[in-house]
Amino acid sequence: MKIAMIGTGYVGLVSGVCFSDFGHHVVCVDQDQTKIDKLQAGQVPIFEPGLDVLMAKNVEAGRLSFTRDLASALEGADAIFIAVGTPTRRGDGHADLTYVFAAAEEIAKTAKDYAVIVTKSTVPVGTNRKVHEVVKAANPDLDFDVASNPEFLREGAAIEDFMKPDRVVVGVETERAAKVMEDIYRPLYLRDFPILTTDLESAEMIKYAANAFLATKITFINEIAALCEKTGADIKKVSKGVGLDGRIGNKFLHAGPGYGGSCFPKDTKALARIGQDVASPMAITETVIRVNEEVKHRLVEKLRDVCGNSFKDKTVAVLGVTFKPNTDDMRDAPSLTLVPAMVGGGAKVRLVDPQGYREGQDLLPGCDWLDDPYEAAKGADLVVILTEWNEFRALDLSRLAGVMSAPKMADFRNVYDPSDAKAAGFEAYVSVGRSDYGV
Repeated sequence: MKIAMIGTGYVGLVSGVCFSDFGHHVVCVDQDQTKIDKLQAGQVPIFEPGLDVLMAKNVEAGRLSFTRDLASALEGADAIFIAVGTPTRRGDGHADLTYVFAAAEEIAKTAKDYAVIVTKSTVPVGTNRKVHEVVKAANPDLDFDVASNPEFLREGAAIEDFMKPDRVVVGVETERAAKVMEDIYRPLYLRDFPILTTDLESAEMIKYAANAFLATKITFINEIAALCEKTGADIKKVSKGVGLDGRIGNKFLHAGPGYGGSCFPKDTKALARIGQDVASPMAITETVIRVNEEVKHRLVEKLRDVCGNSFKDKTVAVLGVTFKPNTDDMRDAPSLTLVPAMVGGGAKVRLVDPQGYREGQDLLPGCDWLDDPYEAAKGADLVVILTEWNEFRALDLSRLAGVMSAPKMADFRNVYDPSDAKAAGFEAYVSVGRSDYGV
């Protein structure tokens, strides 16, 4: 099969590379010449473990290439994937579909032969039918079908998710389109991974419903964590006890500073807007959005308390600023709320993150960036664990406390046991949903 992938952002690049590893010939298209130049030079513009090696392998095999020339990419293509950004639109919370419709129009004006136009971007219900209208209006004579193929990739584990998916969802209207999509995903069919074929609207809704449900689990356990702090229960034990129920499961039941990233924030907002537009309010989702913001501000107050009710003239070492480990993604990361609150309150903040500097240096001004957590903690009044990178899971707590001016820890991922922190010399320790001391 020959595939054209429009957009070389996170979803487009990962999908294009993985499709080429299936054995398909993939041409990735992007209007950004600088990005194309880097990709052609073998440079990966995002951090995703293993992506650089897989990309190089398939470029060398002649199955993967990058270009700005849409016409050459579409020539002979069996499927044309739209994988452009759908950010939250300012002012109303809707997904901004400007780039999706622009790509559809360009495809219509450029394509000459039959192809399935596949929306890989996350889009509201009804978008694929609008894509059909846009293409038809721009080129009434073009022979084409549309399909919806939402992605379910976790940043930091995207290649594994693509190659060994829980399921692949394909929304189509015709048998012809279904056959093309079946051929594209044949390597997964042959290995018995679930392929769910639906109508367009159901495929679109599955993506939003799945992300909203996962965001709800995160927010629910954070509310329970706040209750645990008031009642003396331990959220780690509660989460384990709840997660052992097979109907619930243990994933996404880890208390912390709230969800962030490229999907949950914008998708929950978009789902809430869809519900409002059709007079079917998503009351649970709307509450999840509100509570997730409240969680971050609640943790700001915990930081203020452990600093003696003021950040002024305090030195704070923050370990981890990306929204999760194994990614460089800073979108809606909790650090974007917590760090500015400390800086604005007069604290001197030092940041350590294995991948966060590239985006974080502009998003978190007024901070110092260091590579070593012990160096960052030297002379500090507080160390904050905000992202649970492996580098921060096995720190020498005695060494860490020993270099600090006032050894206090805010462990917002519950990485360590409070008794271990106390034994290591930390005079105060706060976490999420557990008993604190020294505050």
